[in-house]
Amino acid sequence: MSDVLEPSAASISVWRVVLVDDHPLFRDGMARLFAYEDDFEVVAEASSGEEAVERVREAMPDIVLMDLSLPAPGGNDATQKIKRELPATGVVILSTSEDEEDLFAAIRSGAAAFILKDVGPEDLVEIIRRVRSEEHTSEL
Repeated sequence: MSDVLEPSAASISVWRVVLVDDHPLFRDGMARLFAYEDDFEVVAEASSGEEAVERVREAMPDIVLMDLSLPAPGGNDATQKIKRELPATGVVILSTSEDEEDLFAAIRSGAAAFILKDVGPEDLVEIIRRVRSEEHTSEL
């Protein structure tokens, strides 16, 4: 039996999202944002890298929004673990850092995108839709 798990079926109409951030206010804001979108469902939240990996294993999401700066393990380490176990799950790193090395580290960890936290709500949703579409298309 393989250790690789797959998220929900290929004909996804509602995309399952896990929100990962150590700031409850930020997680709540993202959850409220996605509550207005018909094609997204927040299925779990986590406040640390370790909890993120656990929630992703349980919820089997299509997309994970992952804070870069988390209590150990950090966002990049958690992303690597998630991508190893669920390679079809899209992970999007959210960060306040504009450091190129953070961007490159996120890409190396398997992140599909790196988004600065000062992005507007509509832009965030549009970027997630593009990531979702590209991740889904690359599997076909």
